[in-house]
Amino acid sequence: MTALKLTQIGNSVGVILPKEVLARLKLEKGDTVFVTEAANGLTLTPYDPALDEQLKAGREFMREFRDTFHQLAK
Repeated sequence: MTALKLTQIGNSVGVILPKEVLARLKLEKGDTVFVTEAANGLTLTPYDPALDEQLKAGREFMREFRDTFHQLAK
């Protein structure tokens, strides 16, 4: 666990992430992170939860129309 301090950044308040945390999350300056509610608090992740839902829907669509896609590929 890493303790982080809140700091004034212009008119906002932010958290500075250490290099080790950025490396572990595979993040660089300018990347977007998402905060989602979890059972034990909040989760900070580089992965968009909405995109995950879209991918699940797309996979289901492809599975449902698998035979059609095979015919179109011929």
